[in-house]
Amino acid sequence: MSNDYAPLVGDSYAPERLRVIIPVGGKATRLLPLTAETSKACLRLLNRPLVEFSLLSLARQGIRHFIFGVKGYTNYRDLFDYFESGYGFSERYNIKPRIHIKYQPNVEDLGSADSARINMEYYDIKNPVFAVQGDNVFEICVKDLVQFHREKGAAMTIVLREVQNVEGLGIADIDKNSRIRCFVEKPKPEEAPSNLANTGLYVISPEVKKIFKEKEVKQIAEEKQRLDFGYDFIPYLTRAGYPVYGYTLKGNWFDVGTPKNYLEAMNKLLHGGFSMLTDFGGRISEKENIWVQGESNDSEKRRQEIIEKVKQGRIQLEGAVLIGRHCQIEDGVRIANSCIDNFTRIGKGATIENSAVLDRVIIGDKAEVADSIIGRHTTVLSSSRKPTKINAVSVIADDVTIEEGGTLTAAKVYPHQHVKGELQRQTLMPS
Repeated sequence: MSNDYAPLVGDSYAPERLRVIIPVGGKATRLLPLTAETSKACLRLLNRPLVEFSLLSLARQGIRHFIFGVKGYTNYRDLFDYFESGYGFSERYNIKPRIHIKYQPNVEDLGSADSARINMEYYDIKNPVFAVQGDNVFEICVKDLVQFHREKGAAMTIVLREVQNVEGLGIADIDKNSRIRCFVEKPKPEEAPSNLANTGLYVISPEVKKIFKEKEVKQIAEEKQRLDFGYDFIPYLTRAGYPVYGYTLKGNWFDVGTPKNYLEAMNKLLHGGFSMLTDFGGRISEKENIWVQGESNDSEKRRQEIIEKVKQGRIQLEGAVLIGRHCQIEDGVRIANSCIDNFTRIGKGATIENSAVLDRVIIGDKAEVADSIIGRHTTVLSSSRKPTKINAVSVIADDVTIEEGGTLTAAKVYPHQHVKGELQRQTLMPS
């Protein structure tokens, strides 16, 4: 590998010359039904799109050029409509000079590695690329990572993380020089070669564009109709003897790919697990991790109403709690270690624990929501006579109505449905 290409020239690091590719092409089946009509990258987490955490972490390190490797209408629509060219994001977080976002051309890719190939060719990228998955929240010093990549003369560097449970992850085995000897995507726990998991963060040298053109790589794509980093491209590179290295991550990393992981990440982030974003705006006291957001006159008024009720003991907020803008919370409500998104209404005596309630949700009186995710614009009808209970990592998608008195335990409900009665470990899909 040549030593003189940007973003490293001599010993100086130039982050503004690094290109970041974020492949967003999968159907996010592990997060269904939340992702039935929403791009995983735009799923809301702590009142903002999930991918915003990655953009913020990298932009604050001086990186300015991003490419969303979008595949499919939903992914493109959600990302383009929210981020456009990156101007609004830059304003929101006061990033100067602003970031620039480009999009994959309307070409169907065959997986994450194929998305990188298409974009490296289309945008004629001659510098190293940092590839980032859209469903991870991570903290990494990119400068150290790129220095490591160059010193090793790597074709590709994979960021690895020690994990206790290898299930569902790509696992690498490295030698004493950190070179990857073998890589297995989602092995059975007893067959995993180590406990070093692939975080989905990669530095790719521009020379890799030539490797994408090799006969065997083209053959893999043709036969499998897939060219994924974990399943296909990394195993090929190691098998063919290319220098692939593992960089062990010490900072925080959260895979937000399942509802359980989503809730765990939310909880850790609320408790300060992401150094780039520890204050969500509107903290009500220095001693507590409790935020009630509000900027405009209307939302500031509602914010003060909530704070007053907390002071008077009419609302209980416990642990770490984030409440968005324009929320209305009635007396007797108890919220613990949860996030309540914008424009949400919570009725008298309701309880919300370890849960995410997305925007424009209505939750009725005496409802109980625990360890669950309630999608956008959903209505949970409930009354003191017939309280509704949602628990055990139930996932309710967008625009659902739940009748009062219902009980949902470990249930999944797809968008635009009307739910009555009891659902236990069931999935309710449109007929």
